[in-house]
Amino acid sequence: MEELKNEKKVEKAEETKAVEEKHEDLIESLQRELAQQKEKYLRLYAEFENYKKISNKEKEEIINHANEKLIAELLPVIDNFELAIKHASNENEGWLDSLKTGLDNTLKEFLRVLEKFGLKQIETVGKPFNPEFHHAVATTETSEMEENMVVEELRKGYLYRDKILRASLVTVSKKPKPSSEGEISEKED
Repeated sequence: MEELKNEKKVEKAEETKAVEEKHEDLIESLQRELAQQKEKYLRLYAEFENYKKISNKEKEEIINHANEKLIAELLPVIDNFELAIKHASNENEGWLDSLKTGLDNTLKEFLRVLEKFGLKQIETVGKPFNPEFHHAVATTETSEMEENMVVEELRKGYLYRDKILRASLVTVSKKPKPSSEGEISEKED
């Protein structure tokens, strides 16, 4: 009987040893897999950090050179200003007319360039008053226009790519108040 007990103890010990070996193998396998995953993570993290650096550098370059095309297009405007100043400084008889013509041409060129890049003037005079686009600073009584029409533009307004950059300052029409007969007779006296 004792032999049977010893045999069972040996079998149990062998089973325990086999289970422990399986556990050790499983632990080693899991540790290897963890190390591989950690290495993968570190590589991926390093790649992501490099991507962020490259993206930030590209973003900075885009920001630094974003207006390059606009500025290059505005160079002829500077040239026109310089020509106008040069012609105005010549003391010939038509210098004032030359200056006016030069400034007018320069303004047209400047507006053409800005329009090319998405700037538009807001139309005002003769148009119905729209508080989204117009800022009324005064009203004028007139019977020549319907009420709430823009009579005069005091400062131009602009849209940039369909977004209001600056509203127009305008004078808006209103109908004259009808005068009563009593007021007329008072004015006549």
